[in-house]
Amino acid sequence: MMRCAVIGAGAWGTALADLLARNGHEVALWAFEPDVVEAVNARHANPRFLPGAVLSPRICAHDRLEPALDGAALVLLAAPSHVLRDLVRRSMDAIAAGATLVVASKGIERGTLALMTQIVEQEAPHCPVVALSGPSFAAEVVARQPTAVVAASRDADAARLAQQQLSNDHVRVYTHDDVTGVEVGGALKNVIAVATGIAEGLGLGYNPRAALITRGLAEITRLGVALGAQPATFAGLAGLGDLVLTCTGALSRNRALGAELARGSSLEAVLSTRETVAEGVFTTQSAHALAAREGIEMPIVAAVHRILFERETVRTAIEALMARELRAERDP
Repeated sequence: MMRCAVIGAGAWGTALADLLARNGHEVALWAFEPDVVEAVNARHANPRFLPGAVLSPRICAHDRLEPALDGAALVLLAAPSHVLRDLVRRSMDAIAAGATLVVASKGIERGTLALMTQIVEQEAPHCPVVALSGPSFAAEVVARQPTAVVAASRDADAARLAQQQLSNDHVRVYTHDDVTGVEVGGALKNVIAVATGIAEGLGLGYNPRAALITRGLAEITRLGVALGAQPATFAGLAGLGDLVLTCTGALSRNRALGAELARGSSLEAVLSTRETVAEGVFTTQSAHALAAREGIEMPIVAAVHRILFERETVRTAIEALMARELRAERDP
């Protein structure tokens, strides 16, 4: 048994806490919301973020970081990307020496354009860091549906530790050494999911969805390789696997957001009605800036950026994608 902490009690953080607890570990879960702390401790539930799920009674929720992190040898960070840096800074004095930090957040920080593991490495330079990613809806993980994900780290022992502690008969964790590729795939798939949701909201069929997924994967790979990733990573769980799930699954928040935009809702209106974060909105800004910095052509990302932040209509954006200059499928 290992003492573990999960920082962030959204749907994914809660599902990971439940997974660790059912694997026999002592699990502390930090939540920003007092009602979540009360519900987890009193009713073994998180109706705000994971309605209907019955959680392990081994999870103990906290509203303060210090008791949640006390003595934890394995710390999972599952907060939204835009608050991750601040949370790690606030946690540093409480994180045990030598603890392994597993980053379950997906995204790219606005402004710095740092990946999530880069943020953690900058703020906690003396701890081994692992990126956890792959096709995994929280509701299906907590329902014990078979799931496969990736734990990537430049520290092979840290990756194996995460693999061993998170794996069981319904969750299979693979290790990887391409942290950049795993993170870029996990972050950028949310932008492509917004695009496929837009196509769905317009009443378009399977042909455009397949085109967006395939060409979206080409854009993600192009940017990832420019940042130092291995091309083969994007054919794996954290690349193609996560992309297909998020672009086609009914539980995808980013796909649903795109569909609402296509049906005429404004971005502000859609976000105002949501309890949870659609990371694709933040990541679109960061990916667009990264593409400009690296000189990488990403037409789907650019189209989503124009729709979200430049008030371009969805039909105009799709027409512009189809009217682009003809070219070979493979990059030279």
